[in-house]
Amino acid sequence: MSRPFALDLAMARHIAGNKLRRQKRFPFVTMLEPLEVCNLACAGCGRVREYRDVIDRRLSVDECLAAVQASGAPIVSVSGGEPLLHAEIGNIVRALRDDGRFLYLCTNGLLLEEKLDLFSPSRQLCFVVHLDGTEATHDHVTERPGTYRAAVAGIREALRRGHRVCTNTTLFHGSDAVDLHALFGTLQDLGVEGLMVSPGFAYGDVANRDLFLERAESIDVFRRVLDPMKGFPFYNNPFYLDYLRGDRDYPCAAWTTVTYTVLGWRLPCYAIADRHVASVEELFADEVWSTYGPGADARCGNCMMHSSFEGASILDALRKPAALLRVARGVWGR
Repeated sequence: MSRPFALDLAMARHIAGNKLRRQKRFPFVTMLEPLEVCNLACAGCGRVREYRDVIDRRLSVDECLAAVQASGAPIVSVSGGEPLLHAEIGNIVRALRDDGRFLYLCTNGLLLEEKLDLFSPSRQLCFVVHLDGTEATHDHVTERPGTYRAAVAGIREALRRGHRVCTNTTLFHGSDAVDLHALFGTLQDLGVEGLMVSPGFAYGDVANRDLFLERAESIDVFRRVLDPMKGFPFYNNPFYLDYLRGDRDYPCAAWTTVTYTVLGWRLPCYAIADRHVASVEELFADEVWSTYGPGADARCGNCMMHSSFEGASILDALRKPAALLRVARGVWGR
């Protein structure tokens, strides 16, 4: 199954409508975290540590729907924590689909095969399974043997049932291009819709700071991993991939990806939460974005995350017709 044209049409209408209304900042994607508990405690993940005091909280179906409607973004990335642990995850997905949203349900895959009966195949729903390498590498990152095999089994079964499936891979210090190319080849052979990639972010609650890439190292690693001669079906837009290779530069536009959690909206962004606020509108204020981003906040200096910079690459492409054509070819030319 390929990426649905209706998704890109919905995004185009959303951006055009906001531009016509002269909105300075507006979200492209809502990151929805209906819970923060997970069945893994991966070395590079900050969430289960960051929200340890509220790990028992859950958002209701109505709370999830209200947050997504307040954001207005056509795309919702349902994550956490492990969203498949939420007792109402099937109802949450149905409510958001009925509201016309396109959903990416992000999962480590351990429960995917078991939970598939909760979901019906739809162009509006795509499972995104997180895999950080081939079996030995991924099991090392997750610190549990068998996680790779469980995730791949879930991918196989989801594809067999007609679901859309993508994968997401985070690159850390020491990521091996050869190992990742082997992973990408396996996933391509399985028939996944696309491969998402992003460098890890040095979350404040992660003890092992040596895991994370400095900016110069990140560019070097991505130049090797994103080898265009390999022909892998990367899902990120081609200008963000250029940015990861160091061929382009963009300002942070983390406001294009807003994050709602059990504590409310994360301010300023998916990666950093200095506080949580009740209104999504607070995330778009000028005073916020004069304070954060590379050059303004030291924590942002090495950030190259897709939640911060992929939106910026899209906004830049909107100003250039030739660039938009390249984006279209990157999506539909596979």
